[in-house]
Amino acid sequence: MPAIKSLTLPMTEQSVRELVVGDLVTLTGDITITAGLPTHRRIIEYMEAGRPLPIDITGDTLFHLGSYSQETDGRFEVLYMNPTTSTRFNSLMPGLIRHYRLRLIGGKGGLDMACTQAMQEVGCVYLSFLGGGCPLLTDAIQSVVAVAWDDLISHYRLVRLRVADLGPLVVAIDSHGGSIYEQCTRTAEERLPEIMKALDAERGHRVVPSAATKAPDEVQPVR
Repeated sequence: MPAIKSLTLPMTEQSVRELVVGDLVTLTGDITITAGLPTHRRIIEYMEAGRPLPIDITGDTLFHLGSYSQETDGRFEVLYMNPTTSTRFNSLMPGLIRHYRLRLIGGKGGLDMACTQAMQEVGCVYLSFLGGGCPLLTDAIQSVVAVAWDDLISHYRLVRLRVADLGPLVVAIDSHGGSIYEQCTRTAEERLPEIMKALDAERGHRVVPSAATKAPDEVQPVR
C-alpha cells in the first residue's frame, strides 16, 4: 500500500502536477462543496456574466459532495457529507476547470476525457471519494466557513468547509492525462472478446434435458 500524502490547501499548480494516478492523499484546509446541478449552472451564469462568485473558487477546489445540514439560531451546521456522481456534471466541468483554474476536483464515478483534457491544461487532479464513506469523511469537518445561495436546498448550496485530514482519497485522474476510469474501460474492452468467447463456449456445452432423461416425477403424463 502506498504511503498517504498529507496535502495542505490551497495547492500550487506545481504541487498538483507532482501527483499521479494511484496516489493516496488527505486534505487539510478549506474546501468548497456542492451536489447541485443547478448550482453548477448558476456558477456558469456568473462566469459568463463576469460576476464574482460569493465563494471564490479560483485556483482552488470544487468537490461533488452532498451534505445534510441544519440551521439553529442562524448557525449552519453540516451533519454529514457524502460524494455524489461527478459524471452528471461532465458537460459543465471543462469550462469551470479552465475559467477558475481549479486545482482539485472530485466526487465519485470520475469525469470524461473532455474534463481530463481541461485538467491537463491547467494543472488539476480528480480525487475519488469513498462512496458510502460518510462517517469517515464527516469526521474531517472542523467548521463551516461560508454558505452561499440560501435559496437552494441545503445540499445544493455552495458551502465552504474547513477540514483536517480529509480522506484518504485516491488521485483517480491526474494532470498528465492519466485516468483510472479510462484504464478500466480499456481493460474491459480488451477482455470483452475473450469473455464473450467463454460465454459462447459455455452455452454450447449446456445440455437441455429431454423427457427421456427427466426423473419419473418430472415427466408429465400426456392427456
